[in-house]
Amino acid sequence: MPRKQGKKKIVVITGPTAAGKTAAAIEFARRFDGDIVSADSMQVYRYMTIGTAKPTEEERQRAPHHMIDVADPDETFSAARYAAEASGIIDRLLENGGTVFVTGGTGLYIEALLGGLIETPPADPELRRFYRDLAELHEPGYLHEMLEKSDPASAAAIHHNDTTRIIRALEILKHTGVSVIGRRQEHAFSEKRYECLKIGIVRDRSDLFQRINERADAMVRDGLVEETERLLGRGYDPSCPSLTAFSYRHIIEYLKGKLDKDEAVRRLKRDTRKYAKRQITWFKRDRDIVWHEPGEREAAVEKISRFLSRHSRPTRSTVNDSSAHEKAG
Repeated sequence: MPRKQGKKKIVVITGPTAAGKTAAAIEFARRFDGDIVSADSMQVYRYMTIGTAKPTEEERQRAPHHMIDVADPDETFSAARYAAEASGIIDRLLENGGTVFVTGGTGLYIEALLGGLIETPPADPELRRFYRDLAELHEPGYLHEMLEKSDPASAAAIHHNDTTRIIRALEILKHTGVSVIGRRQEHAFSEKRYECLKIGIVRDRSDLFQRINERADAMVRDGLVEETERLLGRGYDPSCPSLTAFSYRHIIEYLKGKLDKDEAVRRLKRDTRKYAKRQITWFKRDRDIVWHEPGEREAAVEKISRFLSRHSRPTRSTVNDSSAHEKAG
């Protein structure tokens, strides 16, 4: 399908957790005088810095970042809210002649931003109560396993502790007989908001898992336990969706004396690896993603330069990075 002339352009940098998206996006933003708009469902929350692997202050000084620290930990933050707020920032940046790199691993947020959300049946309070009762009767993860058996695509896209989204996926499946992911594929986002180049950062799985393990150890050294204590000290309930994420949930169990510290960290690493696998499953279905290993940065720069230059004004990178083009081309 030919691209529409004049449609606003953005570049998406995505991939699984710990793949190196932040480093890549900062380099691209510096090369193309761009801004970074985060597409991370956890980095939107204030006071949650270490456990969400937010960019450091030094990294934020190297490139402007947006959609970080925009909600309190006990707020509900949906894909619809993300799309509305992020698109407002992106449109303003583009209108001012900027270049935008949407960066993150929350595939649902990226899809909502690019094409809007699908129409779904209204909430069914009785059915929701039924699923919540099931969740209370069984071990953690029961509803996610239930979803995985009937709708593996949706299960791969939803964290196994995100009870609200799991129940909504089960609810849609019950009422329509169709996977929520299937409905998105039918929708196909035919009226896309932006013309988009998607760059995926990929690593060998063993390398990725090693980086995940090392990052978990670094989080604990950098004060994850203390950060979690501060969040609880501010009065945020451990049942808040933001605090049920694995980065904090197991640390809370440690603070309550339910786990020793080593076991809490082991589970943190295990659940992060599982999350990365689900992200990989989600992104595999998107044939528009162009995958690059971290060492292939110049080839990615070439693709970005050509994409931004086509039917638009030359960027500073296009003018000044001829040596990079020669190496990549």
